[in-house]
Amino acid sequence: MAIDSSTADNKDIKQIICIKWGTKYGADYANKLYGMVSRNITPPFRFVCFTDDTTDVRPEIECQELPPLDVTMPTNTLGKWPKSRLWGEKLGDLTGTVLFVDLDVIIVDSLDPFFEYGEPDDVILSYNPSNPLERLGQTSCFRFQVGSLVSLQEKFKADPQGIADKYRFEQRFVTRNAPGGVKLFPKKWVAHFRRKCRQPFPLNYIKEPKIPKGARIVIFPGDLYPTHAIEGKYNKNAANNAKDHLKRLTEPKNLKRPLRHLRHFILPVGWIEKYWKE
Repeated sequence: MAIDSSTADNKDIKQIICIKWGTKYGADYANKLYGMVSRNITPPFRFVCFTDDTTDVRPEIECQELPPLDVTMPTNTLGKWPKSRLWGEKLGDLTGTVLFVDLDVIIVDSLDPFFEYGEPDDVILSYNPSNPLERLGQTSCFRFQVGSLVSLQEKFKADPQGIADKYRFEQRFVTRNAPGGVKLFPKKWVAHFRRKCRQPFPLNYIKEPKIPKGARIVIFPGDLYPTHAIEGKYNKNAANNAKDHLKRLTEPKNLKRPLRHLRHFILPVGWIEKYWKE
């Protein structure tokens, strides 16, 4: 159970934060994330959601206003640059160590090790498998000390669009510019759904995606959300059955890269519903 911040010394409380702005994710995402956290952590803990809309958010969640940041956010970029709000000197009423987790993750094992790994002052990102030749972190789940990333925010504020154009993703900017450098959590702890969970062709037509051994969190970068995976869809526009997916192989764009199309099919993922609930 989450506790009131006044009931224990701050250093003894595991602090989990998320951020919700706009309409892309509804309250159900925050509510389910809280449910997963509460089932996979040793108390005491705090769960704080920084948001511009508290409608229908479950009462156990501490909702706080979005941290102020007076800049125009970059446009036509792939990174989630509004996360830069978290890099300021202050972060609501929080102090000390916080673990940020994206809204659209699936938690499948204990989060306790994320608070035990490394030194308290470390900035620790998840391992990003997208560019194996580049030591790149993933900010779907990362740990830091409140106020330790102020220099990042100042650099970003000076030229938001320029920074976004140069680094493309906020996680690359954090990886390369965090004061003192970054560490990475063990690779197995945070599993990229598309890269580590889905089955290789042709097994993807007969076996559902798996939970990799050692995974604690499954993340969903890109345009494949947990709701799509539950339905057996690779993205919102994909077919959710093998017959219709194979029919689309004859479309011109798919004929150019037929193996890619064949690989981009998944069966409905039953285990997501097991974990992803309030």
